[in-house]
Amino acid sequence: MRFFKGLKDFIGGLTEIGLMLIALIIVIGLFVGPNLPFVGGVVGNIMALVKDLGANGLIGMITAGIIFWLFAARRLA
Repeated sequence: MRFFKGLKDFIGGLTEIGLMLIALIIVIGLFVGPNLPFVGGVVGNIMALVKDLGANGLIGMITAGIIFWLFAARRLA
């Protein structure tokens, strides 16, 4: 049982770091613009995701709700 708890904590930590990096890249993209390497691709992909979700109606709204829940359910360091 301790192994699974340790594994769960490790995966949760990696997820938190990933979400924090995504948030940081979005903020950098807003300040610098899309010309910075690695930043423009992430911001462009998020914009494409929002566009696709908007085109899919109810399914898009449910998916957006799940994505917002993922960001809201995490605690920051």
